[in-house]
Amino acid sequence: MGIRVAVAGASGYAGGELLRLIAGHPHLELAVATGFAQAGSKIGAVHPHVRSLRDVVLAPTAPGVLADADLVFLALPHGESAALAAQLPESVKVVDIGADFRLKAAADWTRYYPGPHAGTWTYGLPELPGQRERIAASDRVANTGCYAVSVTLALAPLIAAGVADPEDVVVVAASGTSGAGRAAKVHLLASEVMGSLSPYKVGAHQHVPEIKQATGATSLSMTPVLAPMPRGILATVTARPLTGADPREVLAAAYDGEPFVQVLPEGQWPHTASTFGANAAHLQATVDVDSGRIVVVSAIDNLVKGAAGQAVQNANLMLGLPEAAGLTADGIAP
Repeated sequence: MGIRVAVAGASGYAGGELLRLIAGHPHLELAVATGFAQAGSKIGAVHPHVRSLRDVVLAPTAPGVLADADLVFLALPHGESAALAAQLPESVKVVDIGADFRLKAAADWTRYYPGPHAGTWTYGLPELPGQRERIAASDRVANTGCYAVSVTLALAPLIAAGVADPEDVVVVAASGTSGAGRAAKVHLLASEVMGSLSPYKVGAHQHVPEIKQATGATSLSMTPVLAPMPRGILATVTARPLTGADPREVLAAAYDGEPFVQVLPEGQWPHTASTFGANAAHLQATVDVDSGRIVVVSAIDNLVKGAAGQAVQNANLMLGLPEAAGLTADGIAP
């Protein structure tokens, strides 16, 4: 019998990806999955691809339903996790995929999100120095944001090594439509998205303070772009150099031995398609021959390394399991 886990908000895209990963995990057993409007529906009707759990019925999202699990994944909209988490027993470990507990500064929260700041949990990015041990010792972990994963992995080692200027960082990042959630929205209709790239939340994206907090950047300009694909993020991160060090060598040294962060061979650049279905980040770096700026390109699957896969990676650490259990760095193609 496996470790009993629950998924609150299982009807969304991230929730469905969690169900898929739990179904294939060698040590985890799904105790309960909950939904809101979809409560009472079978998983097979909501997520037809998760065939092994097709007859499980989604329960209403309530603390009493979740309290018997060993660990609860909260896959809820931003701002909705805190109230539910506060009603769970202290004995239950929790990984929150939402933003509720990521930010340390209340001022950063109120600038980008509605409602009061709920507090701060251990930040769930194991590849940051010392963070793996902190996650393993924690009962409450805040999963990273999807854009934040792609940018932080590309930038944090360069700032930490004194190679990139923390006061001069520019990010342009394209994301698939699943990053906006599963709720029906006119601007996400196929007729609106296909054949078009469109910027959004220009100059005011909510992941900016999280990225600054995680990387040590003090000034960061970010332009998100909606791309006509269901999943994936491709982030291009540029920064003013402070030394003549090779940024690719710095990244390769920082992630040597990491199972899910891969600095690609010289001349090979990240593709979002190569990360589909994988709990992996692909990185490549160079120095622009004209401007002299550092350029790092990062690719992830926003639903896996950017959400559900990262959550399972954190849960594995919290539960004392092998960190890579139930996860793969290999994508699917074509």
